[in-house]
Order: sequence, then C-alpha cells, then structure tokens
Amino acid sequence: MSFDYDLFVIGAGSGGVRASRISSSLGAKVAIAEEYRVGGTCVIRGCVPKKMFVYASHFAEDFEDAKNYGWDVTHGPHDWKRLIKNKDAEIDRLNGIYHTILSNNNVELFEARAEIIDKNTLKVGDKTVTAKYILIATGGTPMMPDVPGIEHAISSNEAFHLDEMPKRVIVVGGGYIAVEFAGIFNGLGADVVQLYRGEQILRGFDHHVQEMVAQEIVKKGVDLRTRANPASIEKTESGLKVTLEDGSVLETDAIMYATGRKANTEGLGLENAGVEMKPNGAVKVDEYSRTNVDNIYAVGDVTDRIALTPVAIHEGMAFAETVFANTPRAFDHSIVPSAVFSQPPVGSVGLTEAEAREQYGDVDIYKAEFRPLKQTITLGSERAMCKIIVDQKSDRVLGVHVVGADAGEIIQGVGIAVKMGATKAQFDATVGVHPTLAEELVTMREKYTGD
Repeated sequence: MSFDYDLFVIGAGSGGVRASRISSSLGAKVAIAEEYRVGGTCVIRGCVPKKMFVYASHFAEDFEDAKNYGWDVTHGPHDWKRLIKNKDAEIDRLNGIYHTILSNNNVELFEARAEIIDKNTLKVGDKTVTAKYILIATGGTPMMPDVPGIEHAISSNEAFHLDEMPKRVIVVGGGYIAVEFAGIFNGLGADVVQLYRGEQILRGFDHHVQEMVAQEIVKKGVDLRTRANPASIEKTESGLKVTLEDGSVLETDAIMYATGRKANTEGLGLENAGVEMKPNGAVKVDEYSRTNVDNIYAVGDVTDRIALTPVAIHEGMAFAETVFANTPRAFDHSIVPSAVFSQPPVGSVGLTEAEAREQYGDVDIYKAEFRPLKQTITLGSERAMCKIIVDQKSDRVLGVHVVGADAGEIIQGVGIAVKMGATKAQFDATVGVHPTLAEELVTMREKYTGD
C-alpha cells in the first residue's frame, strides 16, 4: 500500500521534533503537525521561560548580597512588562529556530490540529493524509480541579502572560512547578502563600530534600501551609476571596494552580485506531514506545513515564532508530538526573533513601548541611545540603541529592558517575574542586546516623 508519508508526527515539541528530524535523516518522508507553536511545553510555556523568571526573581537577593561585597547597587521597582516583553522575544526566536530545524531536515510542517481517522489516516486541518507510521508526541497540559470559582484561577500557562505582576499570590500545589513559581513570585516582590494538601512538599523526592527546601523557602518569605486546600474561589472588588477547606479565608490578587498535569490526548481520535490508554488518559506503550497498534507509537509526557524534556528527546531518538534504522533500541528510564529550580535549587539522581532501603535493604548515608561560602559575609542565611546513598554490599552509589546554588549544574556531571555504577570509594578517590559546594560530594567520609 502506498502512503503520503512514511511517518506523521502529531505534536512538535522536543520529542516530536527530534523524532521527525532523525527519522528524516534516515531516509523517511516525514510530516509533523502542531496546532499552537513549534517547540512544545518546555520551550514555549515551560522550562525555558520559567528559568528566565527564576533568574529575574533572584536579583533582589543578589542586590542585597552585592552590598556586602563592596558594591553600592541601587535599583527601582521591578518592571514586569519589560520582563514579559524580553521573554516573549526570546521564545519567538526559539520558535523560529525550531521551524528552521524542521525545514532544514526536510520535515513538512502542518500548522494545524491533527486527528486520527484510522491507523493510517489523519485529518490535518482541512486535509486528509495517510502515513505508514504515526507518532503521538502531544505532551501534557495542566489539570485544574473542580472547585467552585476555578474559572478565576490560572495555571502555569497563563502565569507567563499576566498583564500585571500581582502583589498577592496564592500558589496551590506542592510539586516542583508550584515550588518554583512560589519562589518566582516571592522573589519578584509578591506576598506569596503556598497551599499544599499533603504533609510535605516535593512528594517523591528524598525526605531530606523535602525538609531542606521547605525550611529555606519559608525563610525567604513564602507562607507555606501544608494540609491546606482551597474549597472555593470568589471574585471581589479588591481581588479574589479564597475560602479554604478548614473555613479560613484568604484575600489575593491571583491564584495559580500547579496540582498536576495530564496527557494531552483529548480529541486526538486515538479510539478510532483502537489505541489503548492508561486509566489516567495517557497513551499506553511498551519499552520501545509502541502502542498496542503496531504502527502507532508515542513518546514524551503523553505516555506518563518520566515527564522531562531530555527524556522525550531520547525516546524520540530511540523510536527513530528502532523504526527507520532497523536497530531496535529501548530507552533506559532508570537513573535519570533531574533538577528543581526552586530557591535554593535541587539536583537529584538515582534513588531516594526510602527507595534505596526498600530495594537494597542495608544502605549507608552520607550527608552534609552547611552555609555556603558566598553567604558567609552577607546577611543571607541560606543553607546547602549534599547527600549520598550507598549500597553496603557493593559500595555502589545509589543516589545523590544536592540542595544549593547550581545544584542542577552539579548533578549533571554526578549523573554520569551514578549511571556508570560508580562506587563510594571512587567518589572518595576523586579530588574535590575547592572552594565549591560540589566538593562536599567527594569529601564526606563519616556516615550519617540521624533520622
């Protein structure tokens, strides 16, 4: 049977673009559809603009620290509109780069919504096309709960496009997006209340990381309230009235929900091809990113495996090699480094202490908590932490967790060592770079015996 394309990709985010580019380089005739902007969540409304906001929000502390280092720095109020304008300009530039990448790699771009008609047929805008293989790479989207007045709330999507910087903000959620935005708004001068219905923020992270970040963001001014959740939101003349489940009332100018994301599969027509879904709406795939329909694959957040841009990229490359290079390759989802751009930031790779004890039984813990050198002559009180989890039997490092400045940069290099199966003895044999926060990872000798 003859098809219009060898591969049709739905979703031009990081995973979809990489899969289409590599597939085309391997000789496939490829098309891709994107109904919004090329670049996906990370580039357009996620990691990239968020980190710009983190940079912006940290200057207030930097200005204060500068005085103690001999600089007389004067600054006026933050110009929110200028930040948004400059952020938008950079996102436009990146969007253009992605367009160029597709064009230079002979990938045909449809700037329209695509819907599956059957396993080989799609409706793209007002056209109907056929493809031998279909790849779903539509990512995820924020979930908004069924709370009275939820129409007055925003998600992270809208937070990047607010006309004015709110003076009072409530952030609902305890995951990394909520923690990051609480720090952003706080750093830019807003009065921030963070509400989380659970016992501790950053669920899934090592318990010492959770405790450290919670302690530090409170010190910086975030009003963190756990076991707290909105029951209703009401618009008033002066802003928003938020009633919590315990009956208490908060007044705010904006309320942002970051209570989870869901796979962006609604209206794709997956049921028309008989594609199996997970109970949460994500696309069900095997280790090769293949669905139950032999010619339909899915990569990235839409599969609800590990929702990280670099993971989607690796999955996309593995898909292309599997299908068009005839070299089946399953991406290894174990030992994936990650970072939280909270204030202070977090870098983690491998297992948490709880996971390590459950899987390996006897483990050794090495932990150091300290005041970074930069803070010693400033008025800042931010502390840092390094933690290593080691299997007693093999001496292999099972997990490394860092809280402090440049934690994300530090964990990238450490991730290589952990992925390679490095032992604690090999960490100890490595000379530290002094004076740095990272050197703690190769100088800790005494086992931690606390809780």
